[in-house]
Amino acid sequence: MKAGISIAPSTQPAKKRHSWELLPDVIALIKPRRGILAVGLVLMGINRVSGLILPASTKYLIDDVITKKQIQLLTPIVLIVAGATVVQGITSFTLTQLLSKSAQKMIADLRRQVQAHIGRLPVSFYDSNKTGTLVSRIMSDVEGVRNLIGTGLVELVGGLMTAVLALVILLRISVTMTAVAFAVLLVFGVGLNKAFKTIRPIFRARPKINAEVTGRLTESLGGVRVVKGYHAEEREAKVFASGVQRLLDNVLKTLTATSLMSLSATALMGLVSAVIMLLGAHRILSDSMTLGTFIKYTIFLGMLVAPVFQIVAIGTQITEAIAGLERTREILNEKPEDTDPQRTVNLDRIRGQVLFEHVGFAYDSGKPVLMDISFESKPGTVTALVGPSGAGKSTVIGLIAAFYVPTEGRALVDGIDLAKVRLDSYRTQLGVVLQETFLFDGSIRENVSFGRPEAREEEILAACRIARVDEFAETFEKKYDTVVGERGVRLSGGQKQRVSMARAILADPRILILDEATSSLDSEAEALIQEGLRYLMQGRTTFVIAHRLSTIRRADQILVIEAGRIIERGTHESLYAAGGRYYDLYTKQHGMEANLFLSPGEAAGETDEASTNAEIEIPSAGQKDSALPEAIRLIRERRP
Repeated sequence: MKAGISIAPSTQPAKKRHSWELLPDVIALIKPRRGILAVGLVLMGINRVSGLILPASTKYLIDDVITKKQIQLLTPIVLIVAGATVVQGITSFTLTQLLSKSAQKMIADLRRQVQAHIGRLPVSFYDSNKTGTLVSRIMSDVEGVRNLIGTGLVELVGGLMTAVLALVILLRISVTMTAVAFAVLLVFGVGLNKAFKTIRPIFRARPKINAEVTGRLTESLGGVRVVKGYHAEEREAKVFASGVQRLLDNVLKTLTATSLMSLSATALMGLVSAVIMLLGAHRILSDSMTLGTFIKYTIFLGMLVAPVFQIVAIGTQITEAIAGLERTREILNEKPEDTDPQRTVNLDRIRGQVLFEHVGFAYDSGKPVLMDISFESKPGTVTALVGPSGAGKSTVIGLIAAFYVPTEGRALVDGIDLAKVRLDSYRTQLGVVLQETFLFDGSIRENVSFGRPEAREEEILAACRIARVDEFAETFEKKYDTVVGERGVRLSGGQKQRVSMARAILADPRILILDEATSSLDSEAEALIQEGLRYLMQGRTTFVIAHRLSTIRRADQILVIEAGRIIERGTHESLYAAGGRYYDLYTKQHGMEANLFLSPGEAAGETDEASTNAEIEIPSAGQKDSALPEAIRLIRERRP
């Protein structure tokens, strides 16, 4: 992010704010560009003064050149008007180039600031906000702010400057006529202020509606296969049409309001013109004003009234900008997870001991998800979490990954409270393979190296070898440069999961999290990567969530979680022998075993009686890939 673009988060609670309360935010945006604005105002001053030359010369043209036949004044008047017009054109062009480009740069900087801020927010923020809504906040809400820096604000200031100069000249010509005209303008100004107060909430609601519509559209397009699978195209079209109608209704309200203001301004112009025509005609007939002076007065009166029309147009734009600024402020008020003053501990290379001490957690106050969770996972061991869906397994994993902070108790790594650890020093030592595999719309190579973009080519290829990504990547025309599509849509579920595993393998984490890591793999594919996973898990603390209980029989400890509590713990043998909840769960899945944790001897066929029912045939000693240990060594040696 470039220096100087910053809207400081407010310490006040979110509430409806008056426009003047946003003045510090406006100043924060303007301050880094005060030099450009100063130049813009100087150019605007020159532009407006140049614009006064033509109406001012009208009196001399009519009264002196035409009426008094002083033809020698014609050439100087024409040259002066022509010169002023050239100056006006040059300053107008320079203003547009200077301010418009500056405004667009500000929008880009502000988008970068908002995106970077949102990226630092905790996972709980994303749990309660739709992706499409956040995209709208980043891309759309800041768009209108350009009018605070661009030509909008300067044009408004320039219009007011012109009005003041015109008012001075009008007062010198006729105080009476000017007083009447100014009184009418004052009444209209009061009404205009009330109109903007009315229209502001409408503008504020528009980006919110737009974000909701965009969010639903993003979901619908992302889930197009589900939509088509259930033949719900028409239903989704109706939902989107309803949102578009809400947006249209909002726009129509603003158009009605601005049209009424324009109508009032036009009526005002007509009224003022009629009054001035009446008073001016009487003064001309009484020889107290010349025709040239009256025409000059009329033109300058137009320059006084014209900013009223400008205020209606630009004022609407600035109102919209303020609404966007308010919504941007709301996002920036969200507290980033890495700015917690308690997070002061920087972790060096961790051993990987994980300890939960009477941990409780609730997403919503008063609705606990975890209660009194206590366990220890020693470095280099495997801990498996089993239980029914919704029991709290993924929440435990989320606490281990520091996505959340316990509401009760403590979660510690190497004896250090995770709530006090700087997240950047901790998460670089995590490896995560989730059930819902997420891939970016890039190449296979880019997705594998996501956690370590500085990794060398041989390291990336080694990770792909371990996760068996090479088996399908090598068949593609562009091999590892093959683009996988949005969310990896061009790959099968099993292929995506293998890429995700390669990503975790390349990261060489101290703590490895496997959340149904092989759920999308068929039996043959799962057997092929078992050995790589066994090597990967050696020497690091591993947590596994598995619904297929046969895959975790060799875990060092198994935690059976139900209704947010640990109801059983132990090894497979002890829990099976106890005949409790684990026994019930396991026997229901008998015959579906696929053990990731077999020793090399077991992989060669030296299995116990309980493993004879496994559906997946573990590779024999002769089938083992001798390149895997070397690939693992390569990755670990390269790790900083």
